[in-house]
Amino acid sequence: LFTSIPAELSRNSKRYQVGSVIENATASRLGELLMDMADSMTVNFSYHANDPSVGFSLHADYDCFKLFLADTGLFVTLAFMDRDYTENVIYQKLLSDKLAVDLGYVYENAIAQMLKSAGNELFYYTFQEEIVKDEDGNKTIRNYEVDFLLSRKDKICPIEVKSSGYKSHKSLDVFQEKFSSRILQRYLLYTKDVRKDKDIFCLPAYMTGLF
Repeated sequence: LFTSIPAELSRNSKRYQVGSVIENATASRLGELLMDMADSMTVNFSYHANDPSVGFSLHADYDCFKLFLADTGLFVTLAFMDRDYTENVIYQKLLSDKLAVDLGYVYENAIAQMLKSAGNELFYYTFQEEIVKDEDGNKTIRNYEVDFLLSRKDKICPIEVKSSGYKSHKSLDVFQEKFSSRILQRYLLYTKDVRKDKDIFCLPAYMTGLF
């Protein structure tokens, strides 16, 4: 379960698939083992908020979660443990700010670590929307995910994590359409400088610890 954390994050699925790691296993059956992992303080759990409103823990699905490592350096080592450190391109890319888009889960783990270190519990939200695809009225289902949710005052703050640009933030936009009355402020955390895109605060990842 522990060594599969990077692989499960890279799948970009809406949850940690316990059954894909241990055959026929479910989160509810492994509850005690998962709690032991949490108690070890080497991992951070992010639970699905079934109702994105203040009091996430009241509406969380504790069988639907993502797992992050509490130390992003260890996460990178674990993700590429089959390669020699000196030949590992990811370290060079991290240092030169050229991390590929498909490695965005490294940033997501770093954000999770910083949010947790700042005293926040981790929650996220996934949802679907029907989209009219063509003139004949054919529809398609599109999946969206808000990477992290914070509770502030009597409102919530959705956060999207980007490893590259800021111009595309569809999940934040659709979330705003659905839950505008619940939102205090929207944030996008990325690798560039502080800026504002309409009402979205775009902040460099290193400022996460200030939340």
